[in-house]
Amino acid sequence: MNKINYKKKMLEIVSGFGDRVPTLLLHDCCAPCLSSVLEQMAPLFQVTVFFYDPNILPEDEYKKRLAEVKRLLSEMPLQHPVNFIEGRYNVRQFYKLSRGLEQEPEGGERCMRCYRLRLEETAKYAKAGGYDFFTTTLTVSPYKNEQKLNEIGLELAKSYEVPFLPSDFKKNGGYQRSIELSRIYGLYRQDFCGCPFSKEAARKKRAEPKRAGFHGRRTTESNQS
Repeated sequence: MNKINYKKKMLEIVSGFGDRVPTLLLHDCCAPCLSSVLEQMAPLFQVTVFFYDPNILPEDEYKKRLAEVKRLLSEMPLQHPVNFIEGRYNVRQFYKLSRGLEQEPEGGERCMRCYRLRLEETAKYAKAGGYDFFTTTLTVSPYKNEQKLNEIGLELAKSYEVPFLPSDFKKNGGYQRSIELSRIYGLYRQDFCGCPFSKEAARKKRAEPKRAGFHGRRTTESNQS
C-alpha cells in the first residue's frame, strides 16, 4: 500500500486560508519537537500548545520537559502570540492502556494506544474550546509512525466533529530544523519517547554500539518524542 503524503494534504488545506488565521490546538510532547513545528505553524494559525503526556515518566522527566516547553515559548520570536495549556498528568491512564503490552516492541500496539490516548484528549479539548483544527507535533519525529498518527487523528475528527490537520512535520527538513533550533535555544533533547518501556529500549540501543566498539549517537542529536 502506498503511503499517503500528509505534508501535501496539509499544504492543500492551508493554501485555502487566504488572509484568515484559524485557531489550532497543537498537541506537543517536548520542546525540540515543538520548535520546528511552531516555526511552520505560527505564521499560519493562532496556536495553542497543548502539553498532554501522561506517558512521560518519572515525574521529574515530565517536569523537565514541561519547563523546556514553557522556556521555548517565552524565548522564541513568533509571528502570532501562542497560548499554552497543560493537560492533566495522570500516569494511571498510560499504565492502564499498557497492561498486557509491556513486552511489545517500540512502534507496536502499545504505542498505537498511546497515540490514540493523547490525540483523543486533544480532540476533546479542541471540540470544547471551539478550535478550527487540532494536530500533533509527533509527526516531526522519524521514530513515529506518521501514517498511523494521521489515521487516528482523522478518525477522531469524525467522532468529535472537529477538523484534524494532517501533517508530516519531519518532511522537507523539519526534523533537521528541530535539531538546529534545539542547539540555538540550548534545549534538552531526550533519547527516549517518555515511557519506561521506551527508556529501556533506548538504553539497550545505546549499549549495542559500545559492545561493537563504535560510538553511539550523541543524546543532543537524537530525540524520540
